[in-house]
Amino acid sequence: MTRASGIRTATAADLPAALELLRDAALPVADLCAERLALVAYQEQEIRGVIGLESFENLGLLRSLVVSRETRGNRLGAALVSALEAMCRQRGVQGLWLLTIDADAFFEKLGYVVRSREAAPDAIRGTEEFSVLCPGDAVLMSKEL
Repeated sequence: MTRASGIRTATAADLPAALELLRDAALPVADLCAERLALVAYQEQEIRGVIGLESFENLGLLRSLVVSRETRGNRLGAALVSALEAMCRQRGVQGLWLLTIDADAFFEKLGYVVRSREAAPDAIRGTEEFSVLCPGDAVLMSKEL
């Protein structure tokens, strides 16, 4: 029997599973809400990964990328990023920004470039993630779409 799996648009019902995955990975959840969930990766009925997005006209802040421990190393994170980028392009987003503490090498492989915090657009600077949740030593990265 084959197992149904894929990536789909997140719904409010996915928030508890997303929060569990993020907490398990010791990632911030303080300001995560259903509106900031973008996509989920699933296998059968179980959420295996999640990625979030905050949108600001033609910019986006990639948020809350996490995959379950048992699926790490299977390119599921890269698939979620690729799907989010495609969704953003369809919505007219021209650039994605993100903050990371330890995944900068992962994102560099996907075409993201390290930026100085001073280079962040005002919309990104104004987010709670930029100003409160991520420490000052978090790496800021961006990618033009």
